[in-house]
Amino acid sequence: MTELKRCASTRILGIDPGLRTTGIGIIESDGRDSRYIFSRNIRVQAPGEKTGIAERLGLIFTNLTEIIEQYRPDEVAVEEVFVSRNISSALKLGHARGAAISAAVQFQVPVSEYSARFVKQAVVGNGAASKQQVQHMVLSLLGLRGVLQADEADALAVSLCHAHSSMLAVGPRVSSSGCQA
Repeated sequence: MTELKRCASTRILGIDPGLRTTGIGIIESDGRDSRYIFSRNIRVQAPGEKTGIAERLGLIFTNLTEIIEQYRPDEVAVEEVFVSRNISSALKLGHARGAAISAAVQFQVPVSEYSARFVKQAVVGNGAASKQQVQHMVLSLLGLRGVLQADEADALAVSLCHAHSSMLAVGPRVSSSGCQA
């Protein structure tokens, strides 16, 4: 039987995919406490700019590849696509998710997916929470001051949701570094 080493925490990269802006947020969590590591928005299209979808997907993939190389997350959590009335937009957003997931898979980092409603429920306690409520709770849970941009806060919320969900999962988790959390 392989012996697992205990780790103090698991590093989680949360991703809020978008074709104009993709939010990323990295935390470390031991399942009970979470600590902020890094967050930012990857802007792939400026307002009023016409950038092709292939180029935007390439920018998402390249930026996430660099971030994964630099921060070496143990796990990645991605927000699922919400399909509403505009199916075309949902399909295009699915491409952004695919670019993000491909970057993680390239490094053999396990990927989990969560609906926006589930993320809001896990972080705020209300699946229909507003963007402002999510931002407020993310700042509070991570002990941060100031203002987070919406996509950045959403990505951190996805990370926190994954940390909380993993804590509730049955059985131990094993990270890519061989640690049992």
